[in-house]
Amino acid sequence: MTVASPPATALSHGRLIPVTVHFDDLDALGMLHNARYPLLVERAWTELWQEHGVRFDGDWASAGDACNVVKELLISYEAPVTRPGAYAVHLWLDRLGTTGLTYGFRFCSAEGATTFATGTRVLVRLDAETLRPASWSDGFRAVGRTLLRSAD
Repeated sequence: MTVASPPATALSHGRLIPVTVHFDDLDALGMLHNARYPLLVERAWTELWQEHGVRFDGDWASAGDACNVVKELLISYEAPVTRPGAYAVHLWLDRLGTTGLTYGFRFCSAEGATTFATGTRVLVRLDAETLRPASWSDGFRAVGRTLLRSAD
């Protein structure tokens, strides 16, 4: 007998990006280690932007919008992840400024129904030469606007 996966939760904003928790992501108590959440969120964020042509190959001079740094990261752990397998990260933008942005995230079950952690991350785009804040490109901003969460 096969068990069908539960249907994906309808999202009012943002995107649900699949991620995988591996056995070695778990700590000595058998729970997803707290330091793995930001790593998995970063992987989901990177995948989302790679779909839109934003890539970083190690060359800061040509990195464009990928030349950015984290200014702030806040995470609230809601429930433990206690086994490896398929999960997801729900990503959206709360704010899209000229040189910075704030994105929100939920680390959740694969279909998005169960939330394990929530948070926000503030990024600042940098000029590769000066390492000073720089404006996001028009293309990045266009995609970013599609991810903005409206006042629900």
